[in-house]
Amino acid sequence: MNKKIENFIGGKFQNSENDTIPIYNPQQGNIIGDVVNSSNDDLKLAIKSALSAHKIWSNFTLKERAEIFYEFRNQLIKNLDSLSKLIVEENGKILNEAKAEVLKGIELTEFACSMPQIINDEIQEVSKGVECRSSHESIGIVASVAPFNFPIMVPLWTIPNALILGNCMIFKPSEQTPIGVSKIAELLKLSGLPDGVFNVVNGDKKIVEAICENDDISAVSFVGSTKIAKIVYQMSTQNLKRCIALGGAKNHLIVLPDADKEMASNDILASMSGCSGQRCMAASAMVGVGEIQEVIDKLVIKAKKMIPGDNLGSVISEKALKRIESFIDEAEKDGAKIILDGRDFKVKGKEKGYFIGPTIIDHVSPKMKIAKEEVFGPVLAIMRTNEVDEAIKIENRSSYGNASSVYTQDGRLADYISERVNAGMIGVNIGVPVPREPFSFGGWNDSRYGVGDITGKSSINFWTQLKKRTTKWNKGAKKNWMS
Repeated sequence: MNKKIENFIGGKFQNSENDTIPIYNPQQGNIIGDVVNSSNDDLKLAIKSALSAHKIWSNFTLKERAEIFYEFRNQLIKNLDSLSKLIVEENGKILNEAKAEVLKGIELTEFACSMPQIINDEIQEVSKGVECRSSHESIGIVASVAPFNFPIMVPLWTIPNALILGNCMIFKPSEQTPIGVSKIAELLKLSGLPDGVFNVVNGDKKIVEAICENDDISAVSFVGSTKIAKIVYQMSTQNLKRCIALGGAKNHLIVLPDADKEMASNDILASMSGCSGQRCMAASAMVGVGEIQEVIDKLVIKAKKMIPGDNLGSVISEKALKRIESFIDEAEKDGAKIILDGRDFKVKGKEKGYFIGPTIIDHVSPKMKIAKEEVFGPVLAIMRTNEVDEAIKIENRSSYGNASSVYTQDGRLADYISERVNAGMIGVNIGVPVPREPFSFGGWNDSRYGVGDITGKSSINFWTQLKKRTTKWNKGAKKNWMS
């Protein structure tokens, strides 16, 4: 039976007569449900509920809010298997990747639960008898818009931190993967979260635009493509909201001749093919410096063992599949060498699924489209140079600035490259340099619009505003410029 995904407003799912959007199982290519395509009236209803809840929620102590989310963390652990299977169904990941996603979501929630220990309001006697203090206060109603590629993890980038800090949230999941957030809403209610604190409004770009324009929403976070991230940032800030919008990426792996061949080939494969390359931390470009053929040979051997439908998941849609294959077609036409071709792959019993095998393309020119644009599939473009500085230039020509990694056993060279590449997240002998909590996630340039990062300690300032209080009770206090 197909699932009907409704909005979650005021602590319950709302029946709607609105149009719906089909939800596909990417591994099978069949419709598994539909999701309501919300109107602006639905958004207004959610905001009304959030405004009412905020009067209560903002008066909870930080510790009281954290206790609810500790129970939510327990619910995530209890439902690890079912949540993982849900991700497989609506996103197309393999089961191990889905479990890793939920486990990362648990880690994000645990960090949020530590807020009472992290946030220490400042207080100081600034002159005799005069005291100043500052405190982090909620900013009111906030909104978060998430992509399809991590239906559980990316929502948990924002939900625990924003809510623990006293805000109420309107959440808009991807219309391609809305089921996971519906389950999160259920678990939050089960954990004791008051009704109206967390609301889900489903739909397409029209509801995102309505979020950006609504005067009652104080802040918007967004994760998705650079094109849309830029639009969301512009619309939100034009409507006097704070906004952080994470866009796409073109992450480079710089491989030096002294790299550990076994480790490098393992990590490069994991980076390019993990989650079928559908993550903003995927390395879709490799820059080999000098003699690195052994690394490439090992990489190809290992990549041939990645079997779609077995240890490699699908991509999200037929449209995405065709887009990825068009990148490969154009690179081949432009003179690059396809040394491993994953096109036209069919999985027995899942012939209608959106599968593509690992694809490795050698002798790519930095001027080719595949060297410059985000592919978002299990595809690696290899460029070659004999100079470290040229490799850095290739990386820095990219308009993106999400992540970059270097493989070498020379610490001095690792530092030299790390200090010069224009990216917000750097890896040394690590293919997916995702910072772990409390360190924050976020790139530079066209990979991020706005100030700060979306997770970790950096997110605290985004989700709060500082209140400063200056006090003098002693009539005989020393007179100063503030008097």
